[in-house]
Amino acid sequence: MSLCELIVGGKGGLEPIEKTVIDRSVRLVYQEYLRDPSPDKMPILEDLYNVLSAQPEKEAARLASALELYISGSLNVFNHRTNVDLNNRLVCFDIKALGKQLKKLGMLVVQDQVWNRVTINRNAHKSTRYYVDEFHLLLKEEQTAAYSVEIWKRFRKWGGIPTGITQNVKDLLGSKEIENIFENSDFIYL
Repeated sequence: MSLCELIVGGKGGLEPIEKTVIDRSVRLVYQEYLRDPSPDKMPILEDLYNVLSAQPEKEAARLASALELYISGSLNVFNHRTNVDLNNRLVCFDIKALGKQLKKLGMLVVQDQVWNRVTINRNAHKSTRYYVDEFHLLLKEEQTAAYSVEIWKRFRKWGGIPTGITQNVKDLLGSKEIENIFENSDFIYL
């Protein structure tokens, strides 16, 4: 939902019908994988595109058209299964080379992956350390800033230890979300 909102939503976000179509389509996309959760059956973005294209609503066609650039167009970076071993003890995500068009999407994908790891580690009674360099960049964009606040509010309860790092304190303090993050931090070093 967040991914589609970022790609399609615009200033007003997604319409209720669009959210319903996305929800239905995602459930259809994951049916086969949930029956047999093997890595080679993990859906990719193109699978969502195909299901959206088959839906009868005009909103589904609009969503599919907006996704096309990320499926077969020049921004198709996320239309593949990952080649990163996410089971490694240490995973480093570098989104520097994504460029301006994909940076927001990349930050959202990374944050979602980190939250998934925290959830898995919580069930295994392990802590998860999360270091974010150039943290002020996450707070520039409304959606990644809101997600960052959620991370800071919920991580500690789930065994997570988030750490934001930046040299641009002025930019960090200029974020409207930083107060929530500071209030949910055990330690602040400036």
